[in-house]
Amino acid sequence: MPETKQAVVIASDHAGFQLKVELKQQLEALGFEALDLGTDSVGSVDYPDFADRLAAAIKEGRASKGVLVCGTGIGISMAANRHRHLRAAVVHDATTARLTRQHNDANVLCMGARITGADVAKDCLRVFLTTDFEGGRHENRVAKLGR
Repeated sequence: MPETKQAVVIASDHAGFQLKVELKQQLEALGFEALDLGTDSVGSVDYPDFADRLAAAIKEGRASKGVLVCGTGIGISMAANRHRHLRAAVVHDATTARLTRQHNDANVLCMGARITGADVAKDCLRVFLTTDFEGGRHENRVAKLGR
């Protein structure tokens, strides 16, 4: 019986579209199923709509982790964090990607296409997906976030 690939949902606004395409390819190269929720072009769209799509997909159990990209990562992370089952973190390098998993049990990685280059973003993605939550002293704090 073939092994089922773990799914990761991915979405972006227009500013993050090109980086999303590259991250989707990286997900597939790492052996994940990439569930692309849009946008599908550089035509102007509103980032909260794509954060909402990702939130719905995770709530429905289509994936347990997600990736969101906009120009800076800030707006789309704010939109994502309106949903209590998401812990979306903006990262800029592998260290912040690792720490947000270890200490915050983040389930959504947010990046800015105008801030973070493609190679660094791919490294962030790899680290985010391969780092476990430490629990312990962080457990109570994360619980207060509504997980």
